[in-house]
Amino acid sequence: MDTLHQLMNFIAGSPSPYHAVRSAAALLEEAGFARLEECAPWTLEWGNGYYTTRNQSSLIAFRLPKNLVTGWRMTAAHSDSPTFYIKGDVLEGDKRYLRLSAEGYGGMNCASWLDRPLTVAGRAVVKTAQGVESRLVYLDRDLLTIPSLAIHQQRDVNKGHDYNAQKDMQPLYGLADSPSLTQLVAEELKVSPEDILATDLTLCPRQQPVVLGPAGELFQAPRIDDLACAYATLEGFLTAQTMDSTGHIYCLFDNEEVGSSTRQGALSSFLPDVLSRIAHVMALDPQQVRQALAASMLLSADNGHAVHPNFTEKADPANKVYPNGGVVVKLSANQKYTTTGLTAGLFKAICRQAGVPVQVFANRADEPGGSTLGNLLSQAVSIPMVDIGMAQLAMHSAVETAGSQDPAYMAKACAAFFQTHFTLTADGIYQFA
Repeated sequence: MDTLHQLMNFIAGSPSPYHAVRSAAALLEEAGFARLEECAPWTLEWGNGYYTTRNQSSLIAFRLPKNLVTGWRMTAAHSDSPTFYIKGDVLEGDKRYLRLSAEGYGGMNCASWLDRPLTVAGRAVVKTAQGVESRLVYLDRDLLTIPSLAIHQQRDVNKGHDYNAQKDMQPLYGLADSPSLTQLVAEELKVSPEDILATDLTLCPRQQPVVLGPAGELFQAPRIDDLACAYATLEGFLTAQTMDSTGHIYCLFDNEEVGSSTRQGALSSFLPDVLSRIAHVMALDPQQVRQALAASMLLSADNGHAVHPNFTEKADPANKVYPNGGVVVKLSANQKYTTTGLTAGLFKAICRQAGVPVQVFANRADEPGGSTLGNLLSQAVSIPMVDIGMAQLAMHSAVETAGSQDPAYMAKACAAFFQTHFTLTADGIYQFA
């Protein structure tokens, strides 16, 4: 259960994508990885580990092999989750109430956000004597809520409700004469409110991760999608040993929930830029670069829908996945997932060798799923990929549920993936050493 408890700590310490990147960076530095700035020259050495960040909300770490790079093993997860973006301190309305002006980020289950303690997390841009500086913010208190309308005033609410983001989902912050949110942020950062120039703040649930079930079979937390994969792939990455000629890369991208088409998203130049700089500094010629990419593989890690106990008909009858059933391999005929028979077979063989159970997920034929990191990332870096994840319930709710054993399965599978010796000998043929 050590992986589970480490994951729960990671989630609790990562109330926003900025905090998730900071949490990942702390674990990397503890393991000896050196920080690189994109705006500075890079000096790299064979056998060493490095990481860099973009927008403070995306991170790429890499471990160079002991000598020449003949291939890369990569994982990718995302740091963001559906939430509400804070647009302003006060929303006009009844003068006796103070509400924050909020806008939905990603596709969330609105009902799950109602009537629960919430707070604010993200970053603030502060004026300094030298210029401006971005600082992380987490108001660690039960600060606000989004109150529902009483059933007496909407008698048919249990028959369903069409939530209007502007009408139904604006958070109640306080009563008249309460200090402003800017004042609270300034107090937290120990600066003057006038020195706060801008913010990137979102709502986050206050519930802490907990273990559920008579034998602790399940765990529940906000942001399981996708911080569970973000942590488990990182643990696998850090557990793996340096290889002679195969490099390791860990990616954590922001903005997956809104399409990834940002400077720090999976569709950006972030990963290609890192690969290009590595090739330049380590003096790899163009043929070596292309050869290494062809021999590479990436695990796109994002969770899948477990069979719901109350809605079993929602699962594909031929591909049911369950909590604690093992790592999920995701398939899609319309290629919304990047998995092919070849990459699935290779990943299953690695997991079988490592003693990690695997289960296969596919959407019902009449319910197409959305895209994943891999599907988008392949437009920037064209390498073989397989989409994997953990089986979870209540995806995109304010609080989600998953199996307690699955984080360890994922971490073990990723560690095996990073350090198993396999080689692409011809198109469609992999050989184990």
